[in-house]
Amino acid sequence: MTMTDASAVPAIAIEGLHHSYGANTVLRGLDMTVRRGEIYVLLGGNGAGKSTTLSALLGFVAPQAGTVRVCGIDPVADPRSARAAMAYVPENVSLYEHLTARENIGYFLSLAQTGQGQDAIESGLSAVGLAPEAWDKRLSGFSKGMRQKVAIALALARDVPVLLLDEPTSGLDPRAVLEFNRLLDAAREREVAVLMVTHDIVSAVDIADRIGFLGQGRIEEERAASATGPRFDLNALHDSYAHAGAAA
Repeated sequence: MTMTDASAVPAIAIEGLHHSYGANTVLRGLDMTVRRGEIYVLLGGNGAGKSTTLSALLGFVAPQAGTVRVCGIDPVADPRSARAAMAYVPENVSLYEHLTARENIGYFLSLAQTGQGQDAIESGLSAVGLAPEAWDKRLSGFSKGMRQKVAIALALARDVPVLLLDEPTSGLDPRAVLEFNRLLDAAREREVAVLMVTHDIVSAVDIADRIGFLGQGRIEEERAASATGPRFDLNALHDSYAHAGAAA
């Protein structure tokens, strides 16, 4: 399926996904969809299957049952096309310390052979709110929050429809978390589908359009942000999180 065809289907579609590591079954019929312009937060404790879900989307593990699609593309059968449609930001961002923010993005764009030039780089850096005076500074002096801005600026410069985030707010102070959430607003405005895997309920409340609770290898409960009043009931979310997978 081409990228043009993919625009008519969910950006992320997982149906009946099962995966085990030996005798340990991690995912048991996981169903999940994420649409363009939506931020979906996947909450779950250690061992709930969050990392395996990301690995399946990246094509690193093959489903033992069920299907995984990124813009309609099977990431195992066609990993090159699937990865061209998404950007992955791990908990600890890996960029080149000796290169500037602008140079890092330019280098990775050249590897991806996207054809984007300086206009796309500067547009991405502006969208994430990185101060222009930092664009030509080496990353060796950047904080974790600033590195994340560069990583997401790269995703925006590549103009990918899907962004995968693994524990992005881990180790950030409250102010940096607020700045990070503004980055995701920029991605949402560009119609990017964002899947954020985290255990940070407070950050999820501030930014998510939908929150899924992963337990016993499946989505046990899902909540959507309210259009009026508080976006989410934080006490109810804490209760749902505490009970996710409790029967496992």
